[in-house]
Amino acid sequence: MATSVKLVVRNKIGIHMRPAVVFVDAAEKFKSNITIKARGKEGNAKHIMQVMCMGLIRGTEFELVAEGEDEAEAIAELKDVVENQLTEYDR
Repeated sequence: MATSVKLVVRNKIGIHMRPAVVFVDAAEKFKSNITIKARGKEGNAKHIMQVMCMGLIRGTEFELVAEGEDEAEAIAELKDVVENQLTEYDR
């Protein structure tokens, strides 16, 4: 069974290279498969190019889906990253 959460990109510049690195680094800590779904696309949250190609600009709603032994922890941490840790890139 998978665990998922819907989120909205809140930081001004969206998830481009620097915030994507922070996000991917957090995702790579988990054993679960983690997928981002947005705008009719899906990408592996552990692959920087797939995250960047999602086009996650400010206001984009997306879903994170984790499946595996640590899926709940993965979703909780990545939710925190998106909601609280990417705002430092709002310059």
